[in-house]
Amino acid sequence: MSIKSDRWIRQMAEQHKMIEPYESEQVRYSGDQRVISYGVSSYGYDVRCADEFKIFTNIHSKTVDPKNFDNDAFVDIKNDYCIIPPNSFALARTVEYFRIPRQVLTICLGKSTYARCGIIVNVTPLEPEWEGHVTLEFSNTTNLPAKIYANEGVAQMLFFESDQVCETSYADRNGKYQGQTGVTLPKT
Repeated sequence: MSIKSDRWIRQMAEQHKMIEPYESEQVRYSGDQRVISYGVSSYGYDVRCADEFKIFTNIHSKTVDPKNFDNDAFVDIKNDYCIIPPNSFALARTVEYFRIPRQVLTICLGKSTYARCGIIVNVTPLEPEWEGHVTLEFSNTTNLPAKIYANEGVAQMLFFESDQVCETSYADRNGKYQGQTGVTLPKT
């Protein structure tokens, strides 16, 4: 298995629509405004989060249970940014839609800009032949409110290509998160 470079990412995005929308260069400015970078990098792709957020709240005294998840545990926000309460978390989704090739495993990691502020992005795999918008999990590990910006870079995808095609892909298993398009809550 080998990590893939910017050249490979460009080829897969342009020829196989692996990432849509796709930025072929690292974007650091929007107009004259500086943004947290997104787009292709040397050995990965920096994704943006959309303007849809689910912020964890305890106003209904809910228990977070992955087998019986209650949507009342979150407040839905649509905005250019999200304020995550201290020691809490929020969910968002990528702007980009992914179509992972059968011989590729993709890993989502947080960007250091946010990590240096105490905001951690959950490490998430995108399995071979998985497709959809990635649901991102942000943890605010500080005792202060933390801000996440929509339409700016929030995480990096690393692509690993195997010299063998997997026997059973995510699509073959009819994975429960296949084709997700919004912020997707846990399913069992």
